[in-house]
Amino acid sequence: MFLSSECSKGRPTSYCYLLGIILCVVATPAIPCSRVVYRGPDGAVVVGRTMDWAQSLEVNLWAFPAGLERDGNAGARSLKWTSKYGSVAATCYDKLVADGMNEKGLVVNVLYLSSSVYPKFDGARPALSIGAWAQYVLDTFATVDEAVTVLKDEPFQLGALIMPGGHAGTAHVSISDATGDSAIFEYLDGKLVIHHGKQYSVMTNDPPYDQQLALNGYWQEVGGNIMLPGTERPADRFVRASYYLTEALQTPGERKQIATVFSIVRNVSVPIGAEHAGQPNVAATLWRIVADQKRGVYYFELTDTPNVFWVDLSRLDLSVGQPMRMLPVEGAPVMAGEVSGRFGKQSDFEFMAGSDPGDVQK
Repeated sequence: MFLSSECSKGRPTSYCYLLGIILCVVATPAIPCSRVVYRGPDGAVVVGRTMDWAQSLEVNLWAFPAGLERDGNAGARSLKWTSKYGSVAATCYDKLVADGMNEKGLVVNVLYLSSSVYPKFDGARPALSIGAWAQYVLDTFATVDEAVTVLKDEPFQLGALIMPGGHAGTAHVSISDATGDSAIFEYLDGKLVIHHGKQYSVMTNDPPYDQQLALNGYWQEVGGNIMLPGTERPADRFVRASYYLTEALQTPGERKQIATVFSIVRNVSVPIGAEHAGQPNVAATLWRIVADQKRGVYYFELTDTPNVFWVDLSRLDLSVGQPMRMLPVEGAPVMAGEVSGRFGKQSDFEFMAGSDPGDVQK
């Protein structure tokens, strides 16, 4: 009603469109993850993200070698493939891959998107659990361009998840590679939408990505040195991350590059203990990841411990025939520094089961 009355007063169409987006964002509770891609001197590419959730995700790190026989765990027509590349991945409940980097420097980030609507299974294409979506990309592609070329034709359908606690595990995915290329994949109203290009360097949650870009365009006109939106809502975090990314230090120093990206993702994190009456899905940041895509180093920070630790993928043997390995993270002793030698052998990994998206109640 407010939107109709304001637009009837002769407001420009762009004003009404922007106002509609804002009202949609305000009305939509969302789990506030964020992701940024930093590009620095000498071809440096570093991506950072936050993971925020209302309860423990039991995060651990897994080292997956090339040559693994995979099953997408989405019913009788489940997609099967063999991993082409080794990778390190951050998992939830040891069943859902939420983030990771492969040996070619390709990074995948899974972020919550409540407005996702996936197509119902058509009975023709193979199915893939959303819990396996990120890992399929890590296993299969070396560059963003390769991934977009294949995935735009939708060779599989996604099976949705019900997460512990009853939340629908709906998500969108960002990917970036060692050249700095980037892409965002979303399913809206049953159709795949892809944003492909280096300009797509920031992502949060709701609303859908094109609306996030429209909101950010408004704030770019205002100017971040004058005022920035400061709430924990996805659209506000998108604006802040975009502004601070343009302000980021351009330095060839590895240490300062990593620190710069950590400083941005910490700026858009949600404090421990944050609670919002009537918005149970807005939650504190549990952990943060920064991935150096040129040097192949994967940094990890739990928000309730004082140290950052990291995995140098070159120190892991990810060749065909090697075992899977796992590094306990949540509840493990506090770690710092390079930890590739602390991964222990594991014999099995099964993705969280996916179901027909049409059976999931949003």
